[in-house]
Amino acid sequence: MPSSPSRRRLLQVAGGGLVAAPLAYGGWQWLAPRGGSGVQGPSTGTTTGKPASAGSGQAYLHVIAHADDGIYFMNPDLEQSIRSGALSVTVCMTSGESDGRNAAPKTPQFKTLPTDRPAFARARINGLRAAHALMATGDDNSPWSVEPVELLPGFRSELHYLQAAPHCQLIYMGLCEARYVSVPRPVSMRGLWLGAIEQLPTLPGTGSTVRMPRAYTRDQLTDALVAAIARVNPTVIRTLDPTPLHAPRETVAMMSAPTILRGLSYLDHQDHTASARFMQAAMERFWGAGKGRPASVTNYFGYPTNYTPPSLDAATTRRTAQLLNAYGWVDHRDCGDPSGCGDLKVGPNGLKAGGAGWARGTRTRTPGTSRWVAPLKDGRLAAFAVLSGAVRCWVERTAGKGPWAGPFDVVGSAGGPLDPQVEVARHPDGTLQLFATRTVLPFKGQKHHKELVCAVQSGVGADGVPKFGAWSSLGTPDASGDKSLETGYPATAVAPDGTVHVLARNWAGDIALRSGAGGKDWGPWQLLDHPPGKQPPHPLVVEGIDALVDPAGLLHVVAPIAKTLLHWVSAAPGEVPKLSAPTGLTPSGSAVSLVADGRGGVSAVYRLAGTAQVAMASPKGSGAAWSVVRRAPIGGYGRVSAARLGGSGGSGGSLVLAARDNQGRVVPSSRESSAPDAWEVPGVQFVGIAGAAQDASGRGVLTVIGTDGQLYASRQTGPGARFGEWAVAAKDSVGSRA
Repeated sequence: MPSSPSRRRLLQVAGGGLVAAPLAYGGWQWLAPRGGSGVQGPSTGTTTGKPASAGSGQAYLHVIAHADDGIYFMNPDLEQSIRSGALSVTVCMTSGESDGRNAAPKTPQFKTLPTDRPAFARARINGLRAAHALMATGDDNSPWSVEPVELLPGFRSELHYLQAAPHCQLIYMGLCEARYVSVPRPVSMRGLWLGAIEQLPTLPGTGSTVRMPRAYTRDQLTDALVAAIARVNPTVIRTLDPTPLHAPRETVAMMSAPTILRGLSYLDHQDHTASARFMQAAMERFWGAGKGRPASVTNYFGYPTNYTPPSLDAATTRRTAQLLNAYGWVDHRDCGDPSGCGDLKVGPNGLKAGGAGWARGTRTRTPGTSRWVAPLKDGRLAAFAVLSGAVRCWVERTAGKGPWAGPFDVVGSAGGPLDPQVEVARHPDGTLQLFATRTVLPFKGQKHHKELVCAVQSGVGADGVPKFGAWSSLGTPDASGDKSLETGYPATAVAPDGTVHVLARNWAGDIALRSGAGGKDWGPWQLLDHPPGKQPPHPLVVEGIDALVDPAGLLHVVAPIAKTLLHWVSAAPGEVPKLSAPTGLTPSGSAVSLVADGRGGVSAVYRLAGTAQVAMASPKGSGAAWSVVRRAPIGGYGRVSAARLGGSGGSGGSLVLAARDNQGRVVPSSRESSAPDAWEVPGVQFVGIAGAAQDASGRGVLTVIGTDGQLYASRQTGPGARFGEWAVAAKDSVGSRA
């Protein structure tokens, strides 16, 4: 057991009042594993050693529905957070009791097992503890301690923390799960969210001292999550996907469900979606009260990763398999609990459960682009990021050099928290325009929907900080509220005449375009064409499109689909792009970035599926297939930032890239080469995607939001040269202004 001061420092909360519930007999230990030494052992897999973290001030909050969700869908980010040594708390909302039989379906053991839901819930908790212990200490049998915690008065949950690594914590709320992926069931988080039930009960696991079930109303569950945010005071919040992809056909069960439970059928588990939506409501409530420090948010795909090409390399997938083996009790270790020491439904089949995609893909709902940093009219760079649901801005004090000032609140509320990323478009006259999406929750008489929003720069204040007008809505390609929720993250491109093009994925998986002269006077949404022949597979485009206007004024669009990349280009300036000949490219494991090729054309930068290797591809000629130049693999996942610096009219100039490596760090490249040394010294761990721009001295500048919520920047030592050291951009606290 750690010393009392250290333990209190980690277990008590900032913000007052929310502490582990005191008991007369003190904290209780929940069956420490037999033979578990609690001594830190070596880690295996791709995350070895302690990764470089952004700073000492970070804290992580992960909110999941079921015990295995974080392992499947949030790794490798989850393990990197745990191994950083910073406070890492995972809130598991349901008991995960399922059918109450801890055995793989279709096995003899499954057929003979009686239903025991509390015991199966307990076995899943033990499995998750083993996986987290393996991530934190290298020993899946490292002992845990457990204490009751009251997020709300009278509502007791379980707080678990590793004795050898008390910063690694789990909170089990124990709500009853839906027990079906998509079959409507009133007694579920979805039923509570929609109002089919007024209260959702808990189901304590066998052996838990939280013996008395309680029932949460919708407000109480939201407030409990608000309390969890206040407890951790996180700089990074991770949830599942609140707006997943719909299924191609409605289920019979959905069509015959009570009216209040009807709706679209989705490809994700209903508990995943409901947990993320409750967390959205909690964040809106928490931030709306002006609480907490700036926090970034990431929403991860769940089951729909099966419908996308694999995004992780073989080494990272093997590490996930190791963690799933610990969770699935493959070694049949004796943890001292007769309920079971893991989830045998997963067992040794972690890489096969539900399809290969779960463990081989990490995808985020809002992948962002590198266009969140741009020069103001006077040449000073300005960077924009969504923190705690609002846009924050940093600006260079002097053009072409640091330090920066900020963060500042430069644009008012959009009527609720914005989704996690923001994009900035620069008009020909140097005026900036911000683009983002926001999800409107079904409260206060509002219908649940998503919309694209934008705000135009109105000037620069006396303090040198840009000012913006009010947010205005661009709507979405789909008028229906339910369908609008699946609107993809937007890509923008600005034409030489000042026309701003906004493109986004619609509900059906097609790409929609809306254009406006000067970033206003918007025309209607128009759909781009899709491949001819039979109906395209569902979904055609999942996420991760990009757009660019070439020197001739032609608008290019690229989008990843299951088997290749699609490319559209306009025949003349101002015309709607048309689908080009097949690119012939193999599938992408990431969102795609479009960049000028330096010869008047375009290149696509993306990760090759299943390898995490960065590829750059360009068309061999008009209407011809694309050729690929491969760069050295660096691991990691997600969109690669790309920017073409210098040159004139799209010709010449140098290419700058930045990507995430296997330890979650930003890695720059300033050489247009496929040699291994094209990738430079890694920087800090970060969230989202790196920003890329050229400063007033012609040097490339890369920016990231660190896991501590601060802006970090690295600048080339000279035009075309290698990047210098990563450092906090705003070295002093300037404060913020409305």
